[in-house]
Amino acid sequence: MPPTRTHSFPLTAAAALVALVVLGSTAPALALPGGPADSRQRAYADAAASSGVPEAVLLAVSYLESRWDVNGGLPSTSAGFGPMHLTDAAFVAPLPTPAAARGTDGRRGDAPDPRSADRLAPPARPDTRPCGTGGGCAARPAPADPPADAAQTLDTAAALTGLDKTTLRSDPAANIRGGAALLATYQRALGAPLTGDVRRWYGAVARYAGAADRDGAAGFADEVYATIRSGAERVTDDGHPVRLTADPVTPDRSWLDRLGLRRPAHPRVLQCPRDVSCEWLPAPYQQLSADPGDYGNHDLSHRPRNQTIHYIVIHDTEESWAGSVRLAQDPTYVAWHYTIRSADGHIAQHLQIKDVGWHAGNWYVNATSIGVEHEGYAAQGAWYTEAMYRASAKLVRYLATRWDIPLDRQHIIGHDNVPGPLPATVAGMHWDPGPYWDWAHYFDLLGAPLRGVGTGRGGLVTIDPYFAGNTPAFTGCSGPATNPCPPHGSSAVILHTAPSETAPLVLDPGLHPNGEPSTMLISDHAARASAGQTYALADVRGDWSAIWYLGQKAWFPNPAAAPTARWSTGLVATPKTGRATIPVYGRAYPEPAAYPAGVPVQPIVALPYTFPAGQRYAVGGIVTGEYYRSTTFDGSSPGDWTVIRGALRYVQIQFGHRVMFVNLADVDVLPAWRRR
Repeated sequence: MPPTRTHSFPLTAAAALVALVVLGSTAPALALPGGPADSRQRAYADAAASSGVPEAVLLAVSYLESRWDVNGGLPSTSAGFGPMHLTDAAFVAPLPTPAAARGTDGRRGDAPDPRSADRLAPPARPDTRPCGTGGGCAARPAPADPPADAAQTLDTAAALTGLDKTTLRSDPAANIRGGAALLATYQRALGAPLTGDVRRWYGAVARYAGAADRDGAAGFADEVYATIRSGAERVTDDGHPVRLTADPVTPDRSWLDRLGLRRPAHPRVLQCPRDVSCEWLPAPYQQLSADPGDYGNHDLSHRPRNQTIHYIVIHDTEESWAGSVRLAQDPTYVAWHYTIRSADGHIAQHLQIKDVGWHAGNWYVNATSIGVEHEGYAAQGAWYTEAMYRASAKLVRYLATRWDIPLDRQHIIGHDNVPGPLPATVAGMHWDPGPYWDWAHYFDLLGAPLRGVGTGRGGLVTIDPYFAGNTPAFTGCSGPATNPCPPHGSSAVILHTAPSETAPLVLDPGLHPNGEPSTMLISDHAARASAGQTYALADVRGDWSAIWYLGQKAWFPNPAAAPTARWSTGLVATPKTGRATIPVYGRAYPEPAAYPAGVPVQPIVALPYTFPAGQRYAVGGIVTGEYYRSTTFDGSSPGDWTVIRGALRYVQIQFGHRVMFVNLADVDVLPAWRRR
């Protein structure tokens, strides 16, 4: 199988040989211990020797920034370049993006609704009204902006090394040398010696995070030293084997005191794992006018006591860290539960889990989910930092364990996997975190790696391309929609109408309601499946496999020598005998008879798709129809703050790029290997 993982194991010749066997002939070769040093490994050794920084510290810091990858010289989502993530503020602001790439879904997802403003639009009014009882906004703390020099470490590295900025951005060895020079300068600034004692570099490592708060800096440094203790070994995205030998070191954390960073408050409401940096920056619950239906920026609830939480929705912010946190604290905007900072993985919690955020553009999903935003841009900036991936995985694993949410791609979903609730909303749904989010690596960090089960006779496939080597030709990352995006690793596979690269892309009548063809525009996921998503196998021809997708066969290359999907097994839904087609829904609402008198019935409206007889779709679960009624600030409207449940049951299916629902009474649920 192609490598899709970070390989961390004891550094022995036997382990390296096992890795070669496991990864197969398509994996980049690992240099065996004792063999000639690779040029990238030498670059770390040389930079360490010339700067006085211990090689283990340099390697571990770089691993927490980029996993030693070069990412084609492209900036990260927080404008960092190269293995050492040297930052250049000129790349922080997003470039102009085609309007079609932004999406227009209302965050609350209950259209028509005055609170359904596009999350990317500026707030409609300043925060001038008194706070309500839910969020304590009158006393809410402000986020700390990172130090000014943290956004421009490239300039400092250039001054220290004498290398020009273009070279530092594009040449890996120069970039590593620049990062080493920064670490040495930070060590001197603390009055600490340039020593080979790894324990005494904790303060310099903490400063490298660029955090303005003590917890963020310490969280980054702790993760760096955890990497030193565990060791790591992998082949970089440009084919270089690099290893960090494990060292059971305990750092001297007293050096952190010399940085003089602020200490965030830790109220008891905080819901974060103990081993991450996390603070409480609450979102306000506030009435905005005399009308009790005019309020923001979330809803009160009592989850999971009154309603089960089914999903964790992964977003990116399309904003800087500080800008995102300020928006979550604006009562005229919308709120989500957590924001994670790119530089160091620091987490801000905005809502208690019991309450409902306005983040997904689908009220059913909002009411049954937790929203986690990640600092960055889905198109501008092609990669996310390892520090953020790790912090996010720790948070999501904690949330999934505490609230009993399965760790799979049917329940840990991107915003781009949330269905439009109504036909009119499908085309405007957002598409973050986008095709450059590394789902396979993320699930490795979650402790739930993507695995294959059985053979093609199992009836399902789980998408799993080799991320670094999978570089679809997307367009429109900046400027006109036809502009080619720089090549970069991706979790997405592209779907065709026939087993040929020249065949047209499959169609999405919801995303393109006027019959327009699907495109390779970065935001156009009409013909795209993503790592971890499981589909019903429809056909195999040579090196091509087909899945059932939006009512059609969708083909993608899946050669045995370099597979892009794994065989899997599970359950599928197929229309009951005698049904030519069945409707597909974007929300699992109860039948009209379930609503109490005086409570408006939410219509059950089919989406503009066809699920024909003979087709099969992977099952993600069976749920009872329910609707959380919450339409006023004070709960004064009939039925407010109650969950309305009915007898209608739905099957969640992987119908396209987004999950959808069918009525259980319309389908048979079968083992995927079984044919009726």
